[in-house]
Amino acid sequence: MKVLSVLLLLILLTSCYSIERECSDFKTGTFEFSYTIDGVEQTSKFKRTENYNIDYHNGIADSSSVRWINDCEFILKKLHPTSNSEKDAIHMKILSTSENSYTFEYKLAAKRPNKPLNVEKGVATKIN
Repeated sequence: MKVLSVLLLLILLTSCYSIERECSDFKTGTFEFSYTIDGVEQTSKFKRTENYNIDYHNGIADSSSVRWINDCEFILKKLHPTSNSEKDAIHMKILSTSENSYTFEYKLAAKRPNKPLNVEKGVATKIN
């Protein structure tokens, strides 16, 4: 009986917990994002408006269109792709937010036949 009571209490406590998602605070602004390629950590900056996302990496700007699905999800599509892989749209989803950052996941918007769908996660920090 004690085990059942403790289990019920745990279920009640965890069901009241919800992840904070104030996605509208991160629809626009300037952000930083750190990632690792071949064991080397790199940082990229990007600026997002309602309709565009401009990435700045190694002094080169790269623009994408932004189409919002809802307050926490949007589709990025490169405006000037330089390869076939850059033509694919990316689905971005904000998973949680804090005061000045958000955790997100991203994947290809359309699954390619006979290839696994890779979902990656990251954290972006709002700097302006």
